[in-house]
Amino acid sequence: MGTTVRRPGAYICGIDAAMDVIGGKWKVLILWALNERPCRFGELRRELPGVTEKVLASHLREMEADGLVHREAYDEVPPRVEYSLTPRGVSLNEALEPLGAWGRTNILGSSPAPGQVGEDDHVALIAGGP
Repeated sequence: MGTTVRRPGAYICGIDAAMDVIGGKWKVLILWALNERPCRFGELRRELPGVTEKVLASHLREMEADGLVHREAYDEVPPRVEYSLTPRGVSLNEALEPLGAWGRTNILGSSPAPGQVGEDDHVALIAGGP
């Protein structure tokens, strides 16, 4: 998997590059939903109330091009397509976990005990994690 380059020479730092990949309201929520399990397009729409079909399709294509999401088309009738996270997408989710913890503590006002997951987290526990 190569490095994602959308704006060659325009990145100032790693955060700038990462924000380009996850920019927008829906991409981090798509990552969150796919962290739970692989999903079909309709399942993702139901998991993310308010996202339009056009935006979801566009974001999934971009995330696939960025190496975050894998699209698996099954040769069945009717056709079935599932989306899942690639190892790069999983690593991005891991990198976003501290940001989620910050938001829970500083914005939502809740903080689970260290090493525990709060009710609103909906994240898979990672073996060997902090």
